[in-house]
Amino acid sequence: MRKVYLDHSATTPVRREVAEKMWTYLTDKWGNPSSIHGVGREAKKGIEKAREKIAALLGAEAREIVFTGGGTEADNHAIIGTAAALGGRKGRHIITSSIEHHAVLDTCEYLEKDGFEVTYLPVTREGVVRIEDLKSALRKDTILVSIMHANNEVGTIQPVEDIGRICKERGILFHIDAVQSFGKIPVDVQDLNVDLLSISAHKIYGPKGIGCLYIRRGVKIDNFAHGGAQERGRRPGTENVAGIVGFAKAAELAVAEMETEAARQEKLRDKLIKGLQERLEDVELNGHPGHLRLCNNVNMSFKYVEGESLLLSLDMSGVAASSGSACSSGSLDPSHVLTAMGLPLEYALGSVRMTLGRDNTEEDVDYVLDVLPDIVKRLRNMSPFYKTQAMV
Repeated sequence: MRKVYLDHSATTPVRREVAEKMWTYLTDKWGNPSSIHGVGREAKKGIEKAREKIAALLGAEAREIVFTGGGTEADNHAIIGTAAALGGRKGRHIITSSIEHHAVLDTCEYLEKDGFEVTYLPVTREGVVRIEDLKSALRKDTILVSIMHANNEVGTIQPVEDIGRICKERGILFHIDAVQSFGKIPVDVQDLNVDLLSISAHKIYGPKGIGCLYIRRGVKIDNFAHGGAQERGRRPGTENVAGIVGFAKAAELAVAEMETEAARQEKLRDKLIKGLQERLEDVELNGHPGHLRLCNNVNMSFKYVEGESLLLSLDMSGVAASSGSACSSGSLDPSHVLTAMGLPLEYALGSVRMTLGRDNTEEDVDYVLDVLPDIVKRLRNMSPFYKTQAMV
């Protein structure tokens, strides 16, 4: 049985080059970067070199990069920090979209309990935020707009450059969750007119538990945590030195290979989509069908099939996939992304997300096209809804 991993939007394996870089800071250069002696200075030097490297890849300045424990922490810091800094004097209104990652949605819901007003923008059937809806939602007391660069479930890329331009004209802070987009498509904070931006290492073949928040120079947001002077007072606690240098190495490799790898994965993606559409009926491609889609994302719904059964059957055939965000695993409810896009319940409950990576091959796609249609047909034959429809 072939083993095929198609869940790269959930996490990726650490590259050997990254692990080797980290090993140096787990053994030879293991000091506390806050210590003033030589061992500590070596660790501190590694952090600052990593900060400079990531900043350059983002089109930012090194002092604008704050290392965090991951993308979720970065999102929380951006949103709660802005609310704490501006909520008392400028306004208490925040705008986001209805298809954000729970790191953003749950944080906004938390702030609503504290008296903030949040507007959740609707999206099109392809999962795109409409610029006219954003303009209509803007108010004099709007302090922050937070829109993800690319959706983690359906891979739709948002018009963040246009959104950023509008926010800049109005003097409103703009935050982007770029966890899924960084390393797959160009991410430049200047081009995107962004004030705050979150990325994570483990989506780009780096270690888990490390990410960063870009904070544009001059933007004043409150600290998310307290208790130390690390990260220029922005994020207290002894830094994850090995994770930080591994993050920088992974980012460097991802951006260097981005153009060629994106083209390669896009061909595999399109082959998988076309093959499933040709082999099965009652199949829905979720997300944008064209250029506004991440190169590695295939999210499809199969009518009359329950998603969890489909995933378990795929796993038994050696194929690792998911039904959406790994942060929502265990939930039997349909994806909030798919329901916000207007997908009927019978399709939303039968969705599968397959996300390609740098190690996937054409043979992997061929294998999935061999096993997945048979699984869907078998599960449909067991479904009373499918049998009823077949009798009509």
